[in-house]
Amino acid sequence: MANAIDQTRRMLSLVTYLRERPGARVSEVARAFGITDAELIADLNVLPMCGTSFRGGDLLDIDTDGERIWWHNVDDVAQPLRLAADEATALLVAARAVATLPGLRESDRQALLRATAKLEAAAGEAARGSSRLSVTFEAEGSVFADVDRAISERRRLRITYYSPGRDAMTTREVDPIRLFTVGHTYFEAWCRLSEDRRMFRLDRVADIELLDEQADPPPVELRDLSQGLVQPSAEDPEVVVEVGPGGRWVAEYYSHDTAEELPDGGLRITLRAADPMGLRRLALRLGRDGRVVSPPELVDGAREAAESALAAYGG
Repeated sequence: MANAIDQTRRMLSLVTYLRERPGARVSEVARAFGITDAELIADLNVLPMCGTSFRGGDLLDIDTDGERIWWHNVDDVAQPLRLAADEATALLVAARAVATLPGLRESDRQALLRATAKLEAAAGEAARGSSRLSVTFEAEGSVFADVDRAISERRRLRITYYSPGRDAMTTREVDPIRLFTVGHTYFEAWCRLSEDRRMFRLDRVADIELLDEQADPPPVELRDLSQGLVQPSAEDPEVVVEVGPGGRWVAEYYSHDTAEELPDGGLRITLRAADPMGLRRLALRLGRDGRVVSPPELVDGAREAAESALAAYGG
């Protein structure tokens, strides 16, 4: 099962593999790495953002026509790496911070510490100031480490998770399947509460516990996420919601097509929704901070739900 660290290892190997095979076929490379063509294309979309300088120069000029892969600046990138003082400092600080992550596999931690020691020796005076700097990770980093460890050791997790659609916290046991990033970082798991596959966003995990119980998710076909996490159907109705400054969080928590700025500091958000009830709950949560603009039937439904809630409150 793939996870973020495995993907990083694969992409590092991919650079060496492609350097020695100009014009390699996508299908052959994917087969060699044991991944799908779509997963390989997703890796190739990330590689051009990598290179030998933190300042953006000497990036990997790699592209594909869907059939073959071309690396256009192999000789330029192959030149010996020269780090400026600020680059060496940033790299050392980041490496030390990652080495402190709870749940990091000990073999990975030791490999990282060895690499850090070599970099310190090579950088010399240029990175002396890095020892006076430190970085600490917030809760999401700890969640990432626990999920990654659970995937590696095939162990079950108990999580307390915030669901924005229901505006509620739930505690559930899950069997993690993979970590991935699409805008935010998520993990996919088999949820024992719902008895179905679910996606969990790391920054919505309020509490996490690594259990001794063996994870045993049923065989599932991994979705192709190259086109995004949420891929609404053309049949799903288009919904327009206008929110004031106090409702801007909607664009953060709900996948949407567009979010246009309004003069009052709010947003006009366009999204697709297969579940009208979820949008009614959203309208109730927003209250004075927003309103559903269209379609008309959803506007009427949200109004009726609000009136019913007020009537029940008054009773």
